[in-house]
Amino acid sequence: MNEKPNILFLIADQFRADCLSCAGNPVIKTPNLDHLAADGVRFDCAYSPDPICVPARASMITGLYPHKCTGIKNNGGAIKNGIFKLPEFFRVQGYETYASGKLHYVPYSAPGTPRLLHGFAKASLAESGRILKEYDPQNTGRGIEDYADFLSDQGWHGFTRAHGAGNNDMTPVSSPLPAEFNVDAWVANRGIEYLEEHLSRKSAKPFLLNCGFPKPHSPYDPPPPWDHMYDPRQMPLPFSSADGDGAVRNLVAEKSSAAHGLYRFSSQAIQNIRAHYYGLISFQDAQIGRIITFLKNKGLYDNTIIVFTADHGDMLGDFNYVFKSTMYEGSCRVPFIIKSPGITAGVTKALAGLQDLSPTILSLCGLKAHADFDGMDLSPVLINKQTVRDYLISYSLDDPQQTYMVRNSRFKFIYNQVMAIEELYDMQKDMHEECNLASGKNHEQMLKEIRNTMCRWARANGDFSLFNSDNSLKVSHLDRNTFQFNEKNMGWRHY
Repeated sequence: MNEKPNILFLIADQFRADCLSCAGNPVIKTPNLDHLAADGVRFDCAYSPDPICVPARASMITGLYPHKCTGIKNNGGAIKNGIFKLPEFFRVQGYETYASGKLHYVPYSAPGTPRLLHGFAKASLAESGRILKEYDPQNTGRGIEDYADFLSDQGWHGFTRAHGAGNNDMTPVSSPLPAEFNVDAWVANRGIEYLEEHLSRKSAKPFLLNCGFPKPHSPYDPPPPWDHMYDPRQMPLPFSSADGDGAVRNLVAEKSSAAHGLYRFSSQAIQNIRAHYYGLISFQDAQIGRIITFLKNKGLYDNTIIVFTADHGDMLGDFNYVFKSTMYEGSCRVPFIIKSPGITAGVTKALAGLQDLSPTILSLCGLKAHADFDGMDLSPVLINKQTVRDYLISYSLDDPQQTYMVRNSRFKFIYNQVMAIEELYDMQKDMHEECNLASGKNHEQMLKEIRNTMCRWARANGDFSLFNSDNSLKVSHLDRNTFQFNEKNMGWRHY
């Protein structure tokens, strides 16, 4: 590649992999992402290494699993010093580096103090009000969050939450802000402004631009007319257990759902939530379309590597669960599209993870780093349609509530440390994870092998939190060896 490619990351927050028209969703409208997918490779089996915001995003720019790059598997961990960080690396390689919107692995700084941006030379942040109280006792966001400053300057201070719904509320609402002041529109605007600034300087340097869209993360609050774009009656109903008897899968996640008041929502209410969620996605798609149109109009599109993905998905009521942090498809499977010069466009079932992003981008740019990545270079998949791994590991939460996933080309195994039994799904025959094969006696050998795969990986990667002091695997008191259930149902009950 004679000319260094530009790099554009389009990172959504809490975006389900099945909420793309090009992925087969018959209801949702995502024309711009569909066109991007047609020009690139869409990974149908891409997963978050940890379906929680901060650890997933840290993995993207370090190429490491969260327990290595932040030290924990939950929110709150800062990226460690002295390890590879993708924007920092590309800045050293001569790239102009910009960030617009949500990063969410940045420890926020007090007003007037330097920001820790991990290599982004310029950044305009929109962090959904997640600011340390001691830095902002009046909760104004002024001087800390650029989007809050923008709204104040436009006379809309405080209106981003004037509908009364918070970051983790289930209630669907309409945004009180005009569409042009919506956060995803602002992220696109700032991204385009950075590109205009870059071009105006006639810089010979390539650019790396990260556009972090805070949506469709709750609150589910699309602006008009996107708030009425979808008929709630046309929304898919949540998935449930095959026998429909209300069986409980994981009581840790069940407690989270209860805390968020999910049980007060009828099926129709969930459909209404989904209609608003879809509206947020279509609005975001339109903003992404504006960025791509700018690149095309300036002759930059063909030589720009573009990645669209998300930190995790959203359960949206599937199996009576909300939001993220579970190993079910709605939570841990993510949209993943890569468009790059020299690749073969199409759709692949090759297993991929967000931790693969850094080594893959380096490879596509013909660069090498002195770093030991956990992620794998996906360029053989992109160029030659090869596979690069036999299985993929994801996990979530810390001891004692942690859960692990082992996913191979056909099966998904889920380990739950407490309050649930282990799970096994045939993802070719049961893509909605309705029938837990681990509750029967016909898959003993497979369970043993895949469980051993998980344990070997954990030990090899320094995650010893799965094991007791005698090196045995920590086992839930609801383990399958304690309770044996009928394979025809989910097999989870309160005891």
